[in-house]
Amino acid sequence: MPRARSGGAREVALPAVLAALSLLLLYGASIAPSGRMGLVALSGLVPAAAVVSGGLHAGLLCYGAAGILGLLLVPDKGSALLYLLFFGLYPVIKSRAERLRTRLAEYGLKLLCFNLALTILWFGFRGLFLPFLPEALRMTALVYLVGNPVFLVYDFGCSKVISLYVARLGRRLGK
Repeated sequence: MPRARSGGAREVALPAVLAALSLLLLYGASIAPSGRMGLVALSGLVPAAAVVSGGLHAGLLCYGAAGILGLLLVPDKGSALLYLLFFGLYPVIKSRAERLRTRLAEYGLKLLCFNLALTILWFGFRGLFLPFLPEALRMTALVYLVGNPVFLVYDFGCSKVISLYVARLGRRLGK
């Protein structure tokens, strides 16, 4: 009987463990509604660790597993949808966008991704998110005007967290 490659097991185990962590954070978002958005955003950083440690394939596995399990297991489907439509997928898109030749193309792709996800969430699932928005942000134009700068701050913070992860843990994980 042929022996299994240990690299193959690692290629599945790392994204699985990180998906479990992401799912735990999503579940926490449904328990602590006052920190909901922060925990969902934090759960979205976990696939970034998978991309850094195991590559694009690992990031997609982590995102897919946590997203599907989130829809099935997390009581707050809004948190699972936020993860599935934006926060979980964004690290994978970010890793590809940052390989583009110009900053204009990079940020253009990132903003396109954000605005597409925001449009789907806003017009498709508005009822899930309106109870959590302040009254002033319930107007569509304001959501986009406020959302884009907040997204750019999130992107900057995400980059800093990824850099810290690479500096502290990347070498231990074979990067």
